[in-house]
Amino acid sequence: MNTVSLFIPCTVDLLLPSIGTATVSLLRTLGQDPVYHEEQTCCGLVPFHGGFRNEAARLAKRFIEIFEPDEAVVSPSGTCVNMVKNRYPDLLCDEPPWLERAEALAPRVFELSEFLVDRLGVEEVGARYEGKVAYHESCNLLYGLGISEQPKKLIRAVTGTELVPMNGAELCCGFGGTFSNAYPDISEAMVTDKVKNYLESGADLLVLCEPGCLLNIQGYLSRHHPEKKAMHLAQFLADHLPA
Repeated sequence: MNTVSLFIPCTVDLLLPSIGTATVSLLRTLGQDPVYHEEQTCCGLVPFHGGFRNEAARLAKRFIEIFEPDEAVVSPSGTCVNMVKNRYPDLLCDEPPWLERAEALAPRVFELSEFLVDRLGVEEVGARYEGKVAYHESCNLLYGLGISEQPKKLIRAVTGTELVPMNGAELCCGFGGTFSNAYPDISEAMVTDKVKNYLESGADLLVLCEPGCLLNIQGYLSRHHPEKKAMHLAQFLADHLPA
């Protein structure tokens, strides 16, 4: 088995631990040996978005110190991966030694679907799901990391699954981290549109790769359309593997 390091974001650790469990199960099924550094904390995204650069830089340095010995670091959150890969260099640009360490670590940090498809060369994981699935393009994956086809390849390869198109799949769901707290009315309108497009797609299930988006969309569904579900890709794949 190949050892991979798990980068578990705060949202998963505190609110959606089943995504972390599914990530571990999926990686083990594919011959990987996930290890978890218990000393890991926030990557710095929240203070960075709040304008607290010094606090974010302190967390970035801690992240680098913890993960830089690892050959591959895998996370089920594109938002946090985008922070490490694309925000750390800006955050640490005035400290050349730390900038160098950040840039050296960045190529070894992967979003889960990116790791499976691009690093392992895996599309078919052995899962089976009879039904129609729509896919939501989370902003940080699509625009920050350029990840779009990888999740869809994994979904299409699930036996019995039909990946159906969804209008506005590439549009923000309204979560945006602190955005949903700062502008709740706008966020509510955006997630309303997202769910409307999901319902109109005819899909039985909405799959996505971002824990924050899942909180926002599934929260709206539970209040207005409890018969419909959204699910993180890791859970979708892991929950439908053969027993």
